[in-house]
Amino acid sequence: MSAGHRRFAAMALMVPLAAAAVGCGGDSGDKDDGGGSPGSSRPVADSEDSAPAGTLGELKGPDDVVVTISSAVRDGGGFVTVQGSVTNRGKAVFDALEWRSKETGLKSRSAISGASLVDDRSKKRYLVLRDTDGECLCTTGLTNIKPGESRPLFAQFPAPPSEITAVDFQLPTMPTVRIRLSG
Repeated sequence: MSAGHRRFAAMALMVPLAAAAVGCGGDSGDKDDGGGSPGSSRPVADSEDSAPAGTLGELKGPDDVVVTISSAVRDGGGFVTVQGSVTNRGKAVFDALEWRSKETGLKSRSAISGASLVDDRSKKRYLVLRDTDGECLCTTGLTNIKPGESRPLFAQFPAPPSEITAVDFQLPTMPTVRIRLSG
């Protein structure tokens, strides 16, 4: 599918997906800008203290797998594209099968389709967009990542309201990280 067709398909899906965004539960208390989602029991990575210079955040997961977020950019079409990399700092081959969405209609079995952005202010969760063929608008093929190997990754989401400048990036099996949106 061409990039133009994929963008059109994503726009066609954005309205229903944005309307279906899952509300996040939790307490109504305020949280500081570096924290995780209210009521979340997941660990939160402190994006300012733990991330290497030039990155928005870093998630350190099981088996020494590290996801580094380098950008989270809004575009004029109402999307946010998150880009970064996954690095296997462990001793065994890594497959990102646990990062995929639990949705049964998805075709890709090795993707970051289970990622989400959480806007705790509005209590909304934004899921990775899908094209008309049921494929996520995200990196696929994250299998057989050898020790020491890095691979680029991206995921495209519906954009939160323009007044929201930071969101929590979540990926199954990884700690949550607070990232700033640009654009």
